Amino acid sequence: MGSQPGGWTLAELVEAATRCDDLATATAAAGRLAEVAAAIGTDWALGVAARSEALLDDGGPAEDLFREAIDRLGRAGVGVELARTHLLYGEWLRRSGRRADARTLLRDAHDALAAMGAEAFAERARRELAATGETVRRRRADTRQELTAQELHIARLAAEGRTNPEIGAELYLSRHTVEWHLRKVFAKLDVTSRRQLRTALGRPVA
Repeated sequence: MGSQPGGWTLAELVEAATRCDDLATATAAAGRLAEVAAAIGTDWALGVAARSEALLDDGGPAEDLFREAIDRLGRAGVGVELARTHLLYGEWLRRSGRRADARTLLRDAHDALAAMGAEAFAERARRELAATGETVRRRRADTRQELTAQELHIARLAAEGRTNPEIGAELYLSRHTVEWHLRKVFAKLDVTSRRQLRTALGRPVA
């Protein structure tokens, strides 16, 4: 997809047009994007196309398409597009009245986008979280930027209660590699336990 700037532009056009309620433009752009993605055939391209199609649908079809997009973009390793998909899916869930489901996706989107320095999208995720009734703690920007995208992903999974072997299985890493990353995360965030990690990442402590 990166070698196809036209495809990237079409994806941006679909999102912008749907936010402006210009469904004719969004539908035309999504159709063209689907053709481009089918020709390229990568998970990156097909994931972005599925996300764009989800923006045009309601109910079950949209949810299935968002999940397909997350699955494909996760395999493709395209962090920013995966985070943006979490944001869009979370927004859709909130509008559907599913606040609890939305919070999980919006937290992930906010954490990842803030770590990447995508401040405008991170702020959008923060506002969406506020609309669900959750307050996102503001953290020092330098601390966020110290974590790599992979470290942040591992930290989020650990904060959710996943064991090191479970994290390794999900990310295709060895248990020792996960332990190595977590040691770095703990040092950077100045924490000594997973309970403290949840607080450091701005998540409520159970």
